[in-house]
Amino acid sequence: MEALEAVAIGAAGVVAGGMNAVVGSGTLITFPTLLAFGYPPVIANVSNNIGLVPGSASAAYGYRRELRGQRSRVLRFAAASLIGGLTGALLLLKLPASTFDAVLPVLILTACALVLLQPRLNRWLSSRKDSRKHADGGLPVWCGVLGTGVYGGYFGAAQGVLMMGLFGAFLDEDLQRLNAVKNVLSCTVNAVAAVVFIIVADVSWAAAAVVAAGSTLGGLIGARIGRKLSPAVLRGVIVAVGVTASVSVIVR
Repeated sequence: MEALEAVAIGAAGVVAGGMNAVVGSGTLITFPTLLAFGYPPVIANVSNNIGLVPGSASAAYGYRRELRGQRSRVLRFAAASLIGGLTGALLLLKLPASTFDAVLPVLILTACALVLLQPRLNRWLSSRKDSRKHADGGLPVWCGVLGTGVYGGYFGAAQGVLMMGLFGAFLDEDLQRLNAVKNVLSCTVNAVAAVVFIIVADVSWAAAAVVAAGSTLGGLIGARIGRKLSPAVLRGVIVAVGVTASVSVIVR
């Protein structure tokens, strides 16, 4: 790997790690960068996934204060993320990318709408008499986390937007605390998918290592910035990134 290539990929990793900490969609930065330097799509996707795992872990660490008191919620959803990530990674080895590309823009835009409508939806949920029976959204939200895990293991761009849209719509909780949970779950999905890829797929370890170094730094920086954002600003960032992600997939 030449110096210029390493610098460009590392810089992309920093930006991607920061984006993933705040909302997600960092893959939309690193994946095209790897393609631009001539890496085959599947190898680029696999190497990118492995490289972003440390960044997800550093983002989760940066949000450790917001994770306090959410142990049971994290464990409950982590099981869904683990199963989903494993399933998505296996699908990557079997299915054409067009399968998910066809529905991705719709999923992301729907998630953006859910994020925008979060305050109103939360007021509606809190008015229901049985809203306390499913503090974590019950089976529907668990299945939703499973679905985002499948997508995250397969490709991962805007996984965070989808997850935050799901959480924001159905969980009456502070957006920053939900973002902390999202970071842990994204790390879970990326990690289990990475294990599968390491075992059965071709990996560019040089590219993965450079992305890992950059995303680790970016995750810490992004968490530091993201924790200071107000719910309204964070919501706006999520929607802006989600719309951009949708447009990028449509024109790709």
